Parts: sequence; C-alpha cells; structure tokens
Amino acid sequence: MAVLTFPGGIHPPEMKELSQSAPLERMPLPKMVYCFVHQNLGAPPKILCEPGDTVKTGQIIAEPSGKVSVPLHAPVTGTVKEIIKMMHPAQKKKLDVIVIERTAKDEWQLMPSMDFTTAGREELYQRVLDAGIVGLGGAAFPTHVKYTSTLVKPADLVIINGAECEPYLTIDHRFMLEKGEEVLNGLQILMKLAGAKKGIIGIETNKPDAIENMRKMASHDDHIDVVGVKTKYPQGAEKQLIYTTTRRKVPVGGLPIDIGVVMNNVGTAVATSQAVTKGIPLVERGVTITGEGINNPKNVLVRIGTPVSELIQYAGGYKGEPEKVVAGGPMTGPALSSTETPVMKSTSGILVLPKPEKQPRPAKPCINCNQCVEVCPMALEPNFLVKLCEAKKYDEAVEMNLFSCIECGACAYICPARIDHVKTYQLAKRVYSTLKGRK
Repeated sequence: MAVLTFPGGIHPPEMKELSQSAPLERMPLPKMVYCFVHQNLGAPPKILCEPGDTVKTGQIIAEPSGKVSVPLHAPVTGTVKEIIKMMHPAQKKKLDVIVIERTAKDEWQLMPSMDFTTAGREELYQRVLDAGIVGLGGAAFPTHVKYTSTLVKPADLVIINGAECEPYLTIDHRFMLEKGEEVLNGLQILMKLAGAKKGIIGIETNKPDAIENMRKMASHDDHIDVVGVKTKYPQGAEKQLIYTTTRRKVPVGGLPIDIGVVMNNVGTAVATSQAVTKGIPLVERGVTITGEGINNPKNVLVRIGTPVSELIQYAGGYKGEPEKVVAGGPMTGPALSSTETPVMKSTSGILVLPKPEKQPRPAKPCINCNQCVEVCPMALEPNFLVKLCEAKKYDEAVEMNLFSCIECGACAYICPARIDHVKTYQLAKRVYSTLKGRK
C-alpha cells in the first residue's frame, strides 16, 4: 500500500540522528528568567506584576487582553526584578520582558485537577485558556481559539501532528516515546472539547518506534487511529497533513474547521493533559538542542524564559565557531541576534550551525526552471510571485494567492539561483497589509 502523502514537497537531509536517541532531560531551574509578555499570536496579555513583587511558579503575571490572547504564568518562584525591553526574535522589534529572579525552589500555584471524562466542554475550554496553552509546534496560536469555532461549526475530527518534518528537530519524537500516555490523553481531552468522535495521530515513517508506541497506547480506543505518513517536507504543515491523512482539502482562504477538522501539535496535547489532569499551566516546554555546532545534542524540558545561552552550555557548548543559532528548525526558524534571547512558548528547538567550509553563492536572476513550482505544497507559482513582489505589484501578487503561501521555504531550498523567496513574500505581505490598513 502506498504511503500517505501530499503533492509537492522536498527531501532535505533529515539530520535527526544527532538527537533522536537522546532521552528527555529536565534542565536545572535557572537563576533568572526573562519572560516576553507577547508569546502568542494575537494580542499580548496585560502585565499584572511590577518590580519587587514576589511570585510563585504557575502564578498569572499577565492576563489576556482580548479574545485572541492567553495569560502568562511565572515559570519560577521568585521576585520580579524589573520589566525591560528586549529584541523579539520573530517580530524583530523590542518588546516588554518580565525579569524574575528565582529565590527559592518551586512553590506551585496550581489549578484544581479535573476529570475530563465528567467535565463539560465549557469547563475544558476555560481550563485550556486559563493554562495559557498555545500551539507548541512553533505557531503559538492560542489553542482555546481553535475550539471556539467548534461551538459554531461542528468538528468530527481532531488530528495530532506528530510528523515533525523540520530537519534536526526530535522533541516531538521523544514525547511520543516517553510521554505517549499524555499525548493520547491530551488527544482524548481535545476530542471532547471539539465534540469530535474521531482522532488521528499522524507520524512520519522515519519514526517507526514512535508509531509503534502510539499504536500500543491507542490500542484500547477504537476512536483513535495512528497513521504513518511519508517522510517529506513540509508534511507537518497543517493543510498538508490534513490532506495526507483524510484527503480533505482546506479551501483557499479557509480554515480546517471549514472541513470539520482541528489540528494540534504533540507538545500541545501533552500540555493540555497536564493542565487538565494535574492543574499545571504552561510554564515549561520541550526543546531540542542540536546541530553540528553543538557538542552534546539533547532533548530537554526547560522553563520558559530560560536564556538560550544556558541551553547551549547545558548541551556542552559550541563545537568550533558557530555561523548562527536558530530558534526552531532550519527551514522556518529565525536566526537569533543574541543567545541571551529566552526560550519562548514557540521555541521548539535551538539549532547551532557551524561556519561552512565554503561561502554560499550569491543569488542570481531566476532562470524559470520551474523547480519551485513542482515542489510548492500549495500549488502556487513561486517564480512569478517573487517577481511580482519585487516589482511591488502587490495587488497582482495577492490575486495569485500570495497569502496562501505557508512560508515553508521549499521553493528557496530547491532554487538553483539561490533566490530567497520567503523573505520577499514576508515583506510583501507586511507592506500589503499595512497599505490596506491605512485605507
């Protein structure tokens, strides 16, 4: 039987072997944490603390400021030292950061534990919101917002994304091996929250041990299937994994709920399980520390707000001189301007890349080879789109579905002219949105 997949895509070197056998380790509590207030897509929460305040682990230090917003919780027990501005790695501007000095071991401020089998959907919805849970695959979209729509448009299916298609990253793989019960429990909770009768866990076939373990975990639940999908980038992109596992297509400009589907990451499922069954808010996440430029690649559980420099030190430090440090994977993760940048809810990995032996060739004019068209998972025409964007013909680019681009980087990866399509698209989207907002 053919392995399930989607049209287009690429096969970059996987590089999973660097860290896939490294078991989960819990990092020591940091002495100081730096908590960006804005860690979710949507509106940043409103700061509730001020310098000099004492806080407990799990205490809310910033409250939601709108419907698309989540609270922020103290990741350690200590004293609020100051509120400063730091360069946000994704937004590329200085934003508020709450600095907490740890003064004691954890004194937890937990939420009451819940039995999800007897809890109502509204209770579960409120718990996911109160716990500050966002998409932990890197998008950081507030999880509760995805389920708001299921009250209006019914969902019949919840998919857990275990593809982990980005090269190098292995934290989801380790979660499925070592926290499989919580992954399954999180899916069952999310199914009830969505009112869905069916659940799927989609895992790339380069993780046979994870597929085997999750099938064993789900063997007693007839409503959940564990599906092996072809190892191909970007298999873990939302629209691609939905099509791969269901053959349903999300309409252009639409959302998964339009076809009765909600999707969440493996880490999000674990966080949901912990929030409901143990009352633990999102103050810690799993991170892969990897790359040819690090001495001892690891998979760690680390408190949000821990400086990246401490993760690098914990993994044995640099192996030689690094070229750059990336937050996330090499295809979509932003390069960090400083390793004092803290771990955020969206930080799935820290990738240290060494300096290459040869400097990369500069970009050249497009030769219209059409390779980018062949690999685009959204069936776009990247060669024409990039030219329209460079010519500032934004209206025409939008007509050619510029905003359908998922910024996976497949076009830039395959391009023999070394054109960085994604950076051009990102700029064009920002400029177009700004111009439309002024009208």
